[in-house]
Amino acid sequence: MSVRVVIAALALALLPLAGPSLAQASDSAEKAKAVTEEDGKHLDAEGNPTYKIENGTVDWYTFSGYRRYHSDCHVCHGPDGTGSSYAPALVNSLKTMDYATFLSIVAEGRKNVGGGKENVMPAFGDNKNVYCYMDDLYVYLRARADGAAPRGRPPKKSDKPQAAKDAEASCMGG
Repeated sequence: MSVRVVIAALALALLPLAGPSLAQASDSAEKAKAVTEEDGKHLDAEGNPTYKIENGTVDWYTFSGYRRYHSDCHVCHGPDGTGSSYAPALVNSLKTMDYATFLSIVAEGRKNVGGGKENVMPAFGDNKNVYCYMDDLYVYLRARADGAAPRGRPPKKSDKPQAAKDAEASCMGG
């Protein structure tokens, strides 16, 4: 057996470990499609918060997620969720991570130890600037992961719905 054949066989065997495929990314974007809307918040078929971007205008929650991400998360996870040497690229993680897992990790934190490296995601469950906006963060990162939201500040946004104002006042104690 030639070396080429062995390398090709090994590459094919390792392909499933290479991360999300184009088919998975497409499937992720399809699953993220908004099918219902409640007070300006868009939901996918499973009832999870999602984004709605039309003609370059992002919904309020995606815009809010952008703002909150760059306020509290980008220091470790890099601009626009692209990662850093310190923390993973969330645009990759959100391609396969479900909503409940995202909420759990943000609220409770996570510690990964292996390969001589230790990565620690601190818990943000007691930080109102994060937990009051976890859905917004999820929606923004989901849009980035699906390629629906480009890097940088969204150029146009929908107005802030009254429901978002009410939820913010309630959560922040105002």
